[in-house]
Amino acid sequence: MLSTAARPVPGVAKMYRVALTAGLATALAGCSLGSSSISSGFTDTDTTSSLASPAPSASFSPSIKSVGLGGEPSTPRNTKVAALDKAPSGTFEKAAPGVLSDRDYSRTSLNAEMARDLINAYRKKHGLKPLKLNPELTEAAKSHSRDLAKWDRISHYGSDGSNPWDRVKRAGYHARLTAENVGTGQVNFNEVLKGWEESPGHNKNLLTPDAEHMGIALVQDPKTEFKSFWTLVIGSPM
Repeated sequence: MLSTAARPVPGVAKMYRVALTAGLATALAGCSLGSSSISSGFTDTDTTSSLASPAPSASFSPSIKSVGLGGEPSTPRNTKVAALDKAPSGTFEKAAPGVLSDRDYSRTSLNAEMARDLINAYRKKHGLKPLKLNPELTEAAKSHSRDLAKWDRISHYGSDGSNPWDRVKRAGYHARLTAENVGTGQVNFNEVLKGWEESPGHNKNLLTPDAEHMGIALVQDPKTEFKSFWTLVIGSPM
C-alpha cells in the first residue's frame, strides 16, 4: 500500500500472484506498503508485482476486488487461527501445499550490502540519491520476516496486529516517512528485486525520492510452504 499518513490506518491494497511455470498456481508473492507524514490515512491504491497472468483475489476492502500476487486476499470463512494471532482477518495469504517444493533454496542467502548496492544502482538510473543501511530499519525488517516465517504467510500485518509504521517505531526509528516491500518464495535477491521493479507499487517504494535509509532481511524455513520471506523497509527520519 502506498499512502500519505502520519499514523497508518487500513486502506486498499492490490496484490498479484506470480507463477514461474504453468503448474505454479500461487508461486511467488510480494506486496508493498508506504506512508509519510503529510496527511492521515492509507489513501493511495497499492499495486504489487506480477511475473505472469494475474488471478483475482480480494483486497483489504471487502467491497473492492483486485488481482493478486500473493498478498492480502480474504481468509476462508471457516479458517481458525490461534488466539495469539491478532492480524486482521483478510490481510494475509498462505501458499498452497507443495507449490514451491520443486525449487532449490540450498543457495538462498542475503548479502545486505549487495542488496543495498543493487537498489542504489537502480535509484541512480532514475536520478535519485543512494540509501544507507540503517540498523533500526534492519531490525524492523528482520522482525517482520521472522513473523511471516512463523505463520508461513505474506502480509503487511504482524501476528501482533502491527503494521509497518508500528514496527519501525518499535525498532527505535523516528520516521518522517516509511515504506515496506515484502516478498515470499523467491530464490535470490535478484529475483525479488526484479519482481519489485516490475510492480508499480513496489517500484514506487524503491524510488521514493525523499528516502534516506533502508533495512532488509531474509528468513528461510524449509518446513514452510513459502520457504523464503523477504522484507525491505525504507524510511527517512524526522
